[in-house]
Amino acid sequence: MDKLTVVVGEFPHAQPLLDGDVETEGYAVEPVEVKPVIGAYRRMIRDLEFDVCELAPVSYLMARQAGVPLTAIPVFLNRRFHHGDVQCAAHSGIRVPRDLEGRRVGVRAYSVSTGVWVRGVLRDEYGVDIDKITWVVDDDDHVEGRIPANVERVTDGRSLGELLRAGEIDAALTGNAGTGRAGAPKAGWTAAAEPEPGSDDSPYPLFPEAGTLAVDHYVRTGVYPLHSLISVRTELVERDPGLPAKLYAAFAESKRRHLADRPEWSAVPRLARQGAAIGGDPVPYGIRANDPSLHAMVRFAGEQGLLDADFPTDLRSLFAAGDFPDA
Repeated sequence: MDKLTVVVGEFPHAQPLLDGDVETEGYAVEPVEVKPVIGAYRRMIRDLEFDVCELAPVSYLMARQAGVPLTAIPVFLNRRFHHGDVQCAAHSGIRVPRDLEGRRVGVRAYSVSTGVWVRGVLRDEYGVDIDKITWVVDDDDHVEGRIPANVERVTDGRSLGELLRAGEIDAALTGNAGTGRAGAPKAGWTAAAEPEPGSDDSPYPLFPEAGTLAVDHYVRTGVYPLHSLISVRTELVERDPGLPAKLYAAFAESKRRHLADRPEWSAVPRLARQGAAIGGDPVPYGIRANDPSLHAMVRFAGEQGLLDADFPTDLRSLFAAGDFPDA
């Protein structure tokens, strides 16, 4: 039986597959732990270090465009809404989205998924000219060579959180995309210290009613931002064209097993809240079930200069051949 080294994040709906409770037909899965998992993204894209690896979707599209021999299957382990991810410096005076024009906004790397989704929403929904914003980054993109002129690199070692609290940037994205981390994506990553709520340097949200706005956007557009997909070394797919369908079936069964034991997504409160907000499965798999989100992701990445104008828009061509029923 062939072995597959597999790297995915800490998702309980993937755990039955990693534990061996769910089999991948003809293969023995060998889990590889990388914390945080985004530390594995670069290793997969640049060195093809693993057989199967979770990737940020935009990074996969960029890698595919660059000719990296990776093939995706439409398993999307994670989703997030993003209206709540923009925080403004305490004394920035920012009140409405277009106030961001002419300002400096922090994001871990220009192509990070949260950044792509946030910029797309700011442009589509609020008419923000994202090219008039200086995007301040403190890390490299997984796929290099697509940085626009309005990107500035932090060079003194300070975190985006520190810069935001000092008022040296006007706004920043939160969490792993910005102020929620203090260093580059590697082992030993530590979260940045957050200021006490109500303190003089405490940032405030651009959208105080972020939850309501996010659900309204989903209802109107059907776009539910993707944050991971599963990639496979193309060499393995060429050797066994049935491997993508086998993996897809195993991930789908793993999710089904988890929910049989922990219904209502009780093990992941954030996904439970998102499922309740959209009135359905918070992590649907398959191409058809994710059509609006996939189209938006490709369009946003293209509009932001991360993909060439002739990048294929046929969603089916972005994934391996095989049967991937919605799951």
